[in-house]
Amino acid sequence: MKYVSLGLSALLTLAFIGAGGAKLAGVEMMVATYDTIGLGQWFRYLTGIVEIVGVVLLWIPGRQVVGAALLGATMVGAVLAHWFILGPSAVPAIGLGLLCAAVLYIYRAQIPPYLGRA
Repeated sequence: MKYVSLGLSALLTLAFIGAGGAKLAGVEMMVATYDTIGLGQWFRYLTGIVEIVGVVLLWIPGRQVVGAALLGATMVGAVLAHWFILGPSAVPAIGLGLLCAAVLYIYRAQIPPYLGRA
């Protein structure tokens, strides 16, 4: 399972560093996407920061579940944005969300302390 979790974390890292970096760098497509969403460019920056922080947490021992949950929650928002506002396809966001869910499953033993159950 160790190599599977490392592979999944590496895939998520590549995807979210790319996407988060593009948001923070102000890539024209990202700016246009967040204009369409209508919450303002501050939300683009927030999403980019959340994605980068989530990736960092994936690589900190004992915090992988937090990183995967943060990135997964971001993908839930992305899927909803595609379904209700942006259109054409939410498949990439769904795929990344499923990868996040797999990492959550692998590191599920880390969850109880976060719920107050040691």
